[in-house]
Amino acid sequence: MQDTPPREDLNSVIRAHSEWLAAQLHAQAESMFPPDASKQMRKFTSGEAASLLGVNDSYLRKLHLDGKGPSPELTPGNRRLYSVQDIADLRTLLEKTARKPGDYLPGRRVAPDGGHTDPMQIIGVMNFKGGSGKTTSSAHLAQRLALLGYRVLAIDLDPQASLTALHGVQPEYDLAGGGTLYDAIRYDDPVPIADVIRRTYIPGLDLIPGNLELMEFEHDTPRALAQGNAGLFFFRVREALAQVDSDYDVVVIDCPPQLGFLTMSALSAATGVLVTIHPEMLDVMSMSQFLRMTADLMDVIADSGADMKHDWMRYLLTRYEPTDAPQTRIVAFLRTMYGDKVLNAPMLKSTAISDAGLTKQTLYEVDRSAFTRTTYDRAIESLNAVNDEIADLIQQTWGRK
Repeated sequence: MQDTPPREDLNSVIRAHSEWLAAQLHAQAESMFPPDASKQMRKFTSGEAASLLGVNDSYLRKLHLDGKGPSPELTPGNRRLYSVQDIADLRTLLEKTARKPGDYLPGRRVAPDGGHTDPMQIIGVMNFKGGSGKTTSSAHLAQRLALLGYRVLAIDLDPQASLTALHGVQPEYDLAGGGTLYDAIRYDDPVPIADVIRRTYIPGLDLIPGNLELMEFEHDTPRALAQGNAGLFFFRVREALAQVDSDYDVVVIDCPPQLGFLTMSALSAATGVLVTIHPEMLDVMSMSQFLRMTADLMDVIADSGADMKHDWMRYLLTRYEPTDAPQTRIVAFLRTMYGDKVLNAPMLKSTAISDAGLTKQTLYEVDRSAFTRTTYDRAIESLNAVNDEIADLIQQTWGRK
């Protein structure tokens, strides 16, 4: 009689694999971003800086020659390179001499009493199907808005914490003692939301990271509801964000890929909703269920007294391949069905975006020289078109053109 092989303890195997993988990722981060494993933004060419600021390159050169603003780094070939802080400082300088407020700092206007005349924009990026490009869209949107001069808070509400990792924070090592939004929305002893906000390496962009601790909110809420202690649980995110209302123009929330209590609370806080769609039939079928479930949940929340009106809701086509005939047919179908609710600009599928992700970077962080010129230009133009269209929606919400 043959001996059967011993059965494995699945829990031990999974835990060992988890710890090994975390250690390898931490070692990779330290090797990529020495000496303190912290990320830094790359330098921008004078042309890129001018484009971000909305001025001519020749005007930037004149400012440099006249000794106005920060001095860029000069390469051996006499090319000017601007740090992301240089661009932020130039933006402030240009705003002081602008013909009208907001030419260079496009965020909320300040009222005479010191408050803001425009409401803070809270954008929930959501879909409950994995692979729809939700985190990629959230990260690039938050970074682009910050580079354009908005004060941005990015919130990783997904326990998988991919948005967090993209910004140089490794949950297993850097968040062992907490530090997620859960700390600010928990039912027992919540901390001020300012305590969990981290500065990033991009001026104007702050981050609330995520990790598995966020799942505690999904477990705590049913218990709190049963005990009558949850109150209006779906206001937890909104009430936390109200504490920092004056500090930001835009909040971008990367929602979890499920319609749980976290997503419902984010949806209640949002002023704008971005639904990512990969134009494949299985994804569209999944989205049909997502929309039905979302509508049912919003009815329940509205019946409880919440105002579920939003300034805008748009669908974003992601990982789109224009040469793929079935995808093109699905895109035409969606545009026919939803009209201008579908953003004009799609996010194209690109090896440049996926390759940047291999080193835990967005396309805005990697240098153009790392890719073939046409591949990079095609991808960055697609991203900018998407994010600038969303920026236009924000401006329209504030009553500006």
